[in-house]
Amino acid sequence: MPGIDECLGEAMRLPGARSAAVIDWISGLALGVAGDAPGGDHEASACEAAEVARMVAEHGTFAPPEEVAGPGAGGPPSPGIEDVIVTNADSYHLLRFVGAAFDSSVFLHLCVGRDEGNLAMARIRLEDIATRMVL
Repeated sequence: MPGIDECLGEAMRLPGARSAAVIDWISGLALGVAGDAPGGDHEASACEAAEVARMVAEHGTFAPPEEVAGPGAGGPPSPGIEDVIVTNADSYHLLRFVGAAFDSSVFLHLCVGRDEGNLAMARIRLEDIATRMVL
């Protein structure tokens, strides 16, 4: 099973990939980075992406219906979200939550150029990478 660096290398081989990072959404720290950071600063990019991931993970609006009304409602935040896609004029930002045997607060952030990349393929491949990644 691949580690962080190997997974980031695999993500960077996707068509149009500009940057990839493994980020802790609670602390905003990047556990690993590759490529050119959006905005030119990996640390700032990790913090900003973590804000988006944290907002999605901590609010019931985005949770599947069974998580909102089911067991554990009102407990600690649980990202029942698979991924988040943010688009802008020239790129797609994919945030893919990484499941683990323990309570994981880690996600993959992949930035893909709109002209060079394929959003659907990037999403499918990022899911595969996140499933196999060993933290």
